[in-house]
Amino acid sequence: MIFLQGKNMHDKKYKKAVILLNMGGPNSLNEVESFLKNMFADPCILSVKNGVMRGVIGSMIVNSRANKSKKIYEKLGGSSPLTPKTFSLTQKLQSRNSEVFYTYAMRYVPPFATDVLRDIMDKGIKEICLFSMYPQYSSTTTFSSFKDAADALKALKYTPKVQIIDRYSHHSGFINIIISEILRKMQGFKASEFILILSAHSIPLSRVKKGDPYQSECEKTRELIVTALRDKGVVFKDVILSYQSKVGPVKWLGPNTDSIIRANADSNIIVYPLSFTIDNSETLFELDMLYRDLHLEYETTHGKREFIVCQCPNDSDLFIEFIESLHVG
Repeated sequence: MIFLQGKNMHDKKYKKAVILLNMGGPNSLNEVESFLKNMFADPCILSVKNGVMRGVIGSMIVNSRANKSKKIYEKLGGSSPLTPKTFSLTQKLQSRNSEVFYTYAMRYVPPFATDVLRDIMDKGIKEICLFSMYPQYSSTTTFSSFKDAADALKALKYTPKVQIIDRYSHHSGFINIIISEILRKMQGFKASEFILILSAHSIPLSRVKKGDPYQSECEKTRELIVTALRDKGVVFKDVILSYQSKVGPVKWLGPNTDSIIRANADSNIIVYPLSFTIDNSETLFELDMLYRDLHLEYETTHGKREFIVCQCPNDSDLFIEFIESLHVG
């Protein structure tokens, strides 16, 4: 199901529109293949200069991953939770501010940027805020979404005043959201008996070597989290930055989250999804199902150990207030 909003408020005059930009996820099992096809047709994801060759390689990847991906989404209820959770977030934001139109655009599934921006243009809105749902900047995600929006604006000949919010992982307000969730999940436990894993989505190492700031921004986020926790008197056995969701044979950023879990199988573990703001297959399946099962495999050897996975900010009050604080002005 695709969630849309604003259709019954077409005549309302808004001062501004805020568009949350994300990659999206399949809204049904029938949409899995088109989602994968659109993703691997994106040169920001599959960095093959020759378009024909990129199409061939992309088709091979889609064919090899489609059935596996469908099984993952079946475990999540038949679709990605990303769209309904994002819809809920925009609805809550809308209920707090009737002068701003809140909506969202996805990169690889509907609603696409062109359709969303056309609707905003038809509403006569003269100012928009493009708000990245990726906390850390990367050419593979942030740049792709912003370029997509820019191309749509050009195609529509729509020239509003544009505010850009393309990263915020170092912002004290965002760090506070992360700390609040970690502390919520740690109620009743001692941090000194846990290893905190900050799991970020990996990207090809070649992107980092070409100047992509993603790795350095993830490392800085880790540093800020450790400092903020220490200021509250919370000290874990260790705080480890790792990377997940590697695809294909090329070298990606590491260490891999699964290898860190294996290496610390004798410890209690709490995982925070560092590079995600909305729960999706990478958090609800990969972290909370696949990696939980991986940790459970070692219980016969090491005895029962805790494995805790934190939620993304989603539509929480803290995240809503944070979004409002950034786009106002």
